[in-house]
Amino acid sequence: MAKKSFSCSACGASFSKWSGRCEGCGEWNTITEDKGLSTGPASKSLGTRRGSTIPLTDLSTEETPPPRTCCGMGELDRVLGGGLVPASAILVGGDPGIGKSTLLLQAAAKFALAGIKTIYVSGEEASAQVRMRAQRLGLAQAPVKLAAETNLRDILTTLEAEKPQLAIIDSIQTMWADNVDSAPGSVSQVRAAAHELTSFAKRNGVSIVMVGHVTKEGQIAGPRVVEHMVDTVLYFEGERGHQFRILRAVKNRFGAADEIGVFEMTGSGLSEVINPSALFLSERGEPSAGSVVFAGIEGTRPVLVEMQALVAPSPHSQPRRTVVGWDGGRLAMILAVLEARCGIPFAGLDVYLNVAGGMKISEPAADLAVAAALLSAREDVALPADTVIFGEISLSGALRPAPQTENRLKEAQKLGFTTAIAPSGGKSVSVAGLSLRKASDLAGFVGEFFGAG
Repeated sequence: MAKKSFSCSACGASFSKWSGRCEGCGEWNTITEDKGLSTGPASKSLGTRRGSTIPLTDLSTEETPPPRTCCGMGELDRVLGGGLVPASAILVGGDPGIGKSTLLLQAAAKFALAGIKTIYVSGEEASAQVRMRAQRLGLAQAPVKLAAETNLRDILTTLEAEKPQLAIIDSIQTMWADNVDSAPGSVSQVRAAAHELTSFAKRNGVSIVMVGHVTKEGQIAGPRVVEHMVDTVLYFEGERGHQFRILRAVKNRFGAADEIGVFEMTGSGLSEVINPSALFLSERGEPSAGSVVFAGIEGTRPVLVEMQALVAPSPHSQPRRTVVGWDGGRLAMILAVLEARCGIPFAGLDVYLNVAGGMKISEPAADLAVAAALLSAREDVALPADTVIFGEISLSGALRPAPQTENRLKEAQKLGFTTAIAPSGGKSVSVAGLSLRKASDLAGFVGEFFGAG
């Protein structure tokens, strides 16, 4: 006898019996029976009918790389891995109001003008609203087909009849599949809609871009299985009060992950930033305590950003540790290493750390720049304005070399920096016009540049 299975429509947790409250997320009345699913003995066998033999190849088999279509937006083409791949499924996530719809409408117009038949389906706005945005962006004459619909069955029927090369679905949380008994935006609906759209893309050779809402933690809302279904996952990041926007690839089956594209929000839409390092450092004034320039790598691109730190006496019994654009756990580690290995305490001091320009840094090579910014703010000593810093700090206080050192140094030299501070060891690199100063451990670095340790 087949056993029934149940799942929560809010978090996707599975259960063997129904209950009023989900043990996974704590929501009430969200557990429903999975129609057509069985976990009994009958589901363990596929019957007696034999399947077809799967053709096998070896690892040395060479295949032609997939063709790519560039839209002319260099930053978007870079993040996609060199252009749009046919029959690919792309998921784009970002905070509300960050500019996802603006970016995709501009991309749709660019692809359409390049000869790609494009359909834009909006489930959140009426067609008149999308047309108004297109007029504001100067895209009213672009040959993009437009629709406002949320019924997934009708959308797939239309796509099958129109046979576009690119379809943009804004957004996946508004899609409604009539064969799933739950509300639009629920886990079951999002999973079903993403599966149907991805399968349609593979069967018909259509590239499909899906917009996804994000949670308050910054993750794409819905089950994580959606990110596994698609070929590419892009996050559109940035501060709403700041003009810079970062398009970051966190997964890409056709290109490099962690690649970024930089845009600037203007009155006429998003414009590309060809040299993001110069833009991130454009507002940097005279040298000041707590300000350090970090030479980082995002994907394949070197990017220079300013790390800003502020250290002040705390009026609270529990000092504050506030971080914007970096990992708060890693900041706690750097503070602990400074105290344990260098004898520099931060007890009783509030610590604030910010990455200028709305950039988010995740690579460990920023450790040394953060430590330098903290020490500069604590000792009220400004580092020279023509100096960049990078390197990873271990728990023992040793400094580890960062990858792609030469690319970092070349980018720094191109922007007028004359000195770089980096860990010793690794491959010897020299760049004309730039002096490289090396440190073997954190204590030595502190003693040489801040007169302590």
